Amino acid sequence: MAKMTKAQREWRPGQKKPRRSIKAMFAVSVLSIEAFIIFFATLAAFGILARDWGTTQQWLLVGGGVLLTLVFLLACGMVRRPGGYVIGWVLQLVLIATGFLLPAMFVIGALCALAWWYAVAKGTTIDRENRERDRLQEQWEAEHPQDRA
Repeated sequence: MAKMTKAQREWRPGQKKPRRSIKAMFAVSVLSIEAFIIFFATLAAFGILARDWGTTQQWLLVGGGVLLTLVFLLACGMVRRPGGYVIGWVLQLVLIATGFLLPAMFVIGALCALAWWYAVAKGTTIDRENRERDRLQEQWEAEHPQDRA
């Protein structure tokens, strides 16, 4: 038999499954899309700039782009930890700063930062509404035990 996960070991019959954070889900979605943007921007920068650069500079460009892509993907796992959203904001600034290599990235980075802000702000609002809805549901169930199925 396969090894049980921590969630499976701690589960008990009748226990409610905790909600996942919408804010974290939105933030991870934005960061993962930005990782793809960084990867393809690296390819574009290589295509535009490589013919004017030496081999060492070309490798630094590609290596830096791939490294930055991996940092964005690793940040997806950091979102649920303390300071994860701060890391996300720092990465938004780094994304905008890539415009110094490829000027179009100033606009793309600003739009991605706007998407990050919206994901965090709207996710916070939805999480707050879900907590309130769950609190009201528990209150109603406590007041009407005979109506529960």
